[in-house]
Amino acid sequence: MYKAVLFDAYGTLLDVDSAAANLAASGAYPSLGEVWPDLAALWRSRQLNYSWLRSLSGTYQPFWEITKDALDFAMETLGLDDQSMRNDLLSLYEKLDAYDEVSVMLDALEKVGIPAAVLSNGNKEMLEKAFSAAGLLSRLSALLSVEDVGVFKPAPEVYELGSTYFDAKPSDILFVSSNGWDAAAAGLFGFHTIWANRSGAAVERLPNPPDHIAFDLTYVESHLSELSR
Repeated sequence: MYKAVLFDAYGTLLDVDSAAANLAASGAYPSLGEVWPDLAALWRSRQLNYSWLRSLSGTYQPFWEITKDALDFAMETLGLDDQSMRNDLLSLYEKLDAYDEVSVMLDALEKVGIPAAVLSNGNKEMLEKAFSAAGLLSRLSALLSVEDVGVFKPAPEVYELGSTYFDAKPSDILFVSSNGWDAAAAGLFGFHTIWANRSGAAVERLPNPPDHIAFDLTYVESHLSELSR
């Protein structure tokens, strides 16, 4: 059995689309009504792209700053020139919705006595705000942030944070992410991996494909049950 289960945060436990979706649903900004899916997708893609480019160029800055830069790019691309909308979107990003199955899945981990922790690109302040707002902070044994190493995933130093925190070999840790590239990098580091492939995407052409592919996080409980038989 594993010594710990590490989860990616954004897109895995927390719904990164919920900020734009919830603001559009509020009706406060009619111009957001039809374009919010495009905004959410572009915001997320630029957020990840900027993290990779900053790692490669040695110009780390906190993920919250990257999140703001990515939103600015997305809004300008879509012609959304509204400072109040920007402020509201960022405010909602600090309190993203957790996916429906997260609480039950964490219950299952508690029941079998395996600690659950987050290993995220997010800086500590934004992680604490997000998981406090989602009511999950007390359910997690740690919020491990790339802030401690000054480089983003998929750098191996990030995954080392998990092994160090739990004083465990990589093979003793299960890593769960909704990002195929993240699961691949974690597997290359030596973690067992589950890719929560929420969008039904194709498998990334990268070394170390995921050990398990699932639609969502309900698979974590069934996987652990299988191991305990």
